[in-house]
Amino acid sequence: MGFRSDMGVLWHLLSAKAKSGADHQERLEAFYSGQREAYDSFRKRLLHGRERLMELLPLPAGGGTLIDMGGGTGSNLEALGDKINHLERASVLDLCPSLLHVARERITQRGWTNVDAIHGDATQYQPPEPVDAITFSYSLTMIPDWFESILHAYKILKPGGIIGVVDFYVPRKWPDKDRKSGSGFTRTFWPTWFGYDNVFLSSDHLPFLSRRFDPITVEENRGKVPYMLGMKAPYYIFIGKKPLQA
Repeated sequence: MGFRSDMGVLWHLLSAKAKSGADHQERLEAFYSGQREAYDSFRKRLLHGRERLMELLPLPAGGGTLIDMGGGTGSNLEALGDKINHLERASVLDLCPSLLHVARERITQRGWTNVDAIHGDATQYQPPEPVDAITFSYSLTMIPDWFESILHAYKILKPGGIIGVVDFYVPRKWPDKDRKSGSGFTRTFWPTWFGYDNVFLSSDHLPFLSRRFDPITVEENRGKVPYMLGMKAPYYIFIGKKPLQA
């Protein structure tokens, strides 16, 4: 993958036709179907903190279950390293058939017998039983009802279960204590720029997550954006625990 494939991805990022569709699933498929082969290469340079989230994610030592909500191609699971072999079951859940096709190929190639790829909605999918961990890796900003997906994750997690999120965001002008603030440029430019691709940055992710879950790890940072020299977009990592008495 190189410059030519990057240009193909950038065309989809800029093309209005690649964002059309009657509903969210159709828009996702229109956006990603033409760039699925180059998806991982380009996103690796754009979506920062994914590997760190998976490395920090506390999982049950004796097994457990994990759902990667909006997991796309399944590349996030590779960052688990050897931890993936100790899971009872890991699932990649996504609405986009093209990305799930790549995920199923990856599962077969890696020989992951305890991993499956599921076509489903992060606000509605019902696992057979409550799960130990749920992750959202740059998917909340692409889910129209992101708050409902968090509430749904809360419902299907076991008491004491773990949620892990990494995503772009908008730092608040007047943030909660120990949180970073954002300049007027940051709070205006990045939501506009990402919004063109139906990626909707929010200043409410971190406060909402922090109020629903007991925070374990919270990090706020900035990452380089390909072909935007010197520009860095704000992103966060949140790992929290569902209260035992929930």
